[in-house]
Amino acid sequence: MDTAERFRAAVEKRDLTAMDDLFTEDIRLYSPVKFTPFEGKPAVLGLFGVLLRVFDDLRYIGQLEGAVETIADGTEAPSVILPFRATVNGKQIHGIDQLQFDEAGRVKEFTVMVRPQSAVHALGEAVLAGLVADGLAG
Repeated sequence: MDTAERFRAAVEKRDLTAMDDLFTEDIRLYSPVKFTPFEGKPAVLGLFGVLLRVFDDLRYIGQLEGAVETIADGTEAPSVILPFRATVNGKQIHGIDQLQFDEAGRVKEFTVMVRPQSAVHALGEAVLAGLVADGLAG
């Protein structure tokens, strides 16, 4: 099972421990609700703890193998795109997760894109409330 498949399985089982092994220590997660990325494994795992509570009916609907892309640190990384559907506070979300891997196959960069605009707002409010509740944001 490759990293993308293991990630999907961890999300479906809501298993943060399984995700821990899939991320690099210096992972960056680019979110549609925050201008700067979440940086480092503790921050990203904390965010996923919130996301797994916030998303209702999260399901991946496919997998697209991506090209090798240059990531923020200038290295080239293979990527996978995982389209998903979910609900947040009654709003239907369509989105994609783009995972970019290091040479060992761990996720080094993670980009999330969602639509429509109303869903982005609902997601942002729910994530902020979750981060504050978990002591991860002030």
